[in-house]
This record gives sequence, structure tokens and C-alpha cells, in this order.
Amino acid sequence: MSDDRPKNGGPADGPEFGWLYGGRGAAPDEPTPTDPDESMATRRIPVQPRPDGGSAAPPPPRTQRPAPSPTPSPAPSQAPSQAQPPVAPPGRTQGGFWSRRLRRPGFYVRTALVLVLLWAVFLVAVPFVTWSSSDQVAFKPKGARPAEQPGTTYLLVGSDSRADLTAAERKRLTTGNAQSELTDTIMILHTGDGPNVLISIPRDTITDSSLYGVSKINAAYASGGVPLLTRIVEDTTGIRIDTYVEIGLGGVADVVDAVGGVEVNAKERLNDNLAGINIKKGRQTLDGAEALGYARSRKVSQLGDLERVRRQREVVAAVGDKVLSPWTVVNPVRWWNLNRAVPRFFVFGKGTSTFEAGRWALSMSSVELTCTMPVTDGSANYWDLDRAGPLFTAIIEDRTDDITKKQCTSNGIAP
Repeated sequence: MSDDRPKNGGPADGPEFGWLYGGRGAAPDEPTPTDPDESMATRRIPVQPRPDGGSAAPPPPRTQRPAPSPTPSPAPSQAPSQAQPPVAPPGRTQGGFWSRRLRRPGFYVRTALVLVLLWAVFLVAVPFVTWSSSDQVAFKPKGARPAEQPGTTYLLVGSDSRADLTAAERKRLTTGNAQSELTDTIMILHTGDGPNVLISIPRDTITDSSLYGVSKINAAYASGGVPLLTRIVEDTTGIRIDTYVEIGLGGVADVVDAVGGVEVNAKERLNDNLAGINIKKGRQTLDGAEALGYARSRKVSQLGDLERVRRQREVVAAVGDKVLSPWTVVNPVRWWNLNRAVPRFFVFGKGTSTFEAGRWALSMSSVELTCTMPVTDGSANYWDLDRAGPLFTAIIEDRTDDITKKQCTSNGIAP
């Protein structure tokens, strides 16, 4: 009995499907290969009919991936002993912009040079800007004057004018409201080849001049202004005045405060209500208002004006010591305040340049000899010409090394 059921291609369905299971039978409708070397695995698999009448596409061929080649193990001698940090590309360093520069020695050198340059500019620019705005006044007298002399001689004047002071400043400095225009402080500063010398002229010195008659020297300022005062000083001493500097009352206090106060050595106790001070005897540090009162007081001292001019020079010398202190230059606030005090209370002679004003300030900070004009019998009214004459000659000829202790005393009285 024959089996008419459709064959499903199993191993029992005869040789015609045997090729699917490794047999030698040929696929239906395909000729039997004649080449004995032909591999059965290379034959095309016939497309099987699908129930819906379509045909199934053969699966895409698989692409074989090449087997990865094994990574050779490093030789024992080349194996690193420990982990190494990553190496930056040539020309670059790790850590960013500032890190690369901070590791270079040249960076510190350049930075230091820039800072020094900026500081030098600041030290020069501040006095140039502030001092150039100071007022200037004509001081050269008309007519015959002493001939040019070696060295440089300054006429320094302390005015008692209150015009530039506010009501609050007058109260703080105990100056009162006097309307006078007198010169309570008159000094001659000479600089040259020898030691710098600073000489005080007592305000009560009696002078006889055809220009304003017989009067105290401080009245010359009120009578004929700065040119007349310059003429009187030149006529009585024979010393030619090269430059003029005037300091107001507030200038003394401002400069002292700018340098942080000054140290003085009071020879006696000074309790002076007119000057607004009550200072004990001995060494002490004074602020601006106290230093001004210390330099102004004369009513309570036994020697009166002769002792006052000594204290004035003491304050000047103390300010000079502070100005020369390295801390004045290092501290920008002190340097600024010191120079800022100049324009309001300082007046320079007409034609004085900023450079010349700076030379004067430097000279004031390096005074080696300080004297009061030689006077007779302890009186501030008349000069002792026997001692004063050689003193004037030493300045005129710029031979300040020749000045003796007998000629140069602190209160003008002969030793």
C-alpha cells in the first residue's frame, strides 16, 4: 500500500531529503553533482514554500570577526615598579596659567622689579603733585642786595596768621582769633659744603632801618610783607637769601600728626593756658596740637623768647628724624599725609620748583648745627656782634666748619 501523504523532509522520507542530514542524496529538481571534489556544504539550500505562497529569503551571511591578537606581556626588566604620573605634552605644565608662572624663578624677579618701580613712582609723584599746588609769594627785595654766595641759604618764617584755620581748628590748637600778621618764628638755614646750620632770630630783636624805623624785626612782615623782612635780614647780616619758606600755624600740627608725633625733652614744666599745653618736664611724645603749643609758649619760661626759639628748633629736628625714618617711606598713609600737609599751610618763594622745595625738606631733616643768634646779657633784643660777626662770615663764605661752640649756642647766650 503506497503512502500518498506529503513528505515533510524528515530522515525517513527517502533519499531525496537525505542531503539535509549528511546523506548523498540529491535535492529534488537539482542535478546530481558530477564533481567528486564538490562539497555538499557549499550547495544552495532550496527555498521552502511558505504557507502564504511567498518564499523565505535566505539569512544574510555572517561575517567572521578576526580573533583578537594577544597583548604581549612586558618583559620583566621593563615592568614599572610603581604607577607613573601622566606626562604633560612638551611646552606645557600642569596646574594652569598661574601655576606654570609661579614655578618660574623669573616670574618673581619681574614681579619684584615692577613693584619697586611702582613704589618709586609713588614716592616721587606724591610730593610733586601736592607740593606743586602750594602758593608762592614774591620775596626778593628791590634795590641793592648782597652778591651771590656759595651754598644755599633759606629764610624760614612761621606766621601766626589764623586766616587759614577754621573755627574748630582754632579751638583745637588754642590759637585765639587774633588778626595780626606777625612772624613769631624767623630762622636762617644754610646748606653747602660744610655742616647744615639752622639759626633762630628772636622775634623781639630790635632793628634800625630807614625803611620802617626802629622796631622789632617781626614787625617788618606786617609793615612791608615778605620782601621787607628779607631786606632787613640781608641788611643786618650780610647774608644773601636764596629761597623763602613760610609755614602757617596749622602746618606745624599737621606735619607732626602726619609723622605720628614727635619726641621732645622738656627742660622745664610748661603749664601755659595761652598755648593750650600742660607739659611735664622730661622726655615725652607730643601730638600735633601739643607740639605747636610747645613751640609757641614763651610766657611761662624764665628765658622767654630765647627758650621758645630753642624749642622751635627741637620740634623741627624731631620732625626731621621722623621724616628720615624708613617707616615714613614704607608706610604709604604716612607718606601721603606728610605731603598732603604742605599745600595748605606752606608758602614758597616765587620761582621755587618742586625739586628745590624737596631739597629744602631734605636739608631740614639733616641739620647738624642749631643756634640762636648771639645776644647780649641774656636779652632777646640786641645781638652780640662780637660773636655774631664771625658766624655771619662763616655762612657767607660757606665755611660752616669754622663755626665754634661759643658762636653757636642753644639760647644765644655766651657760654
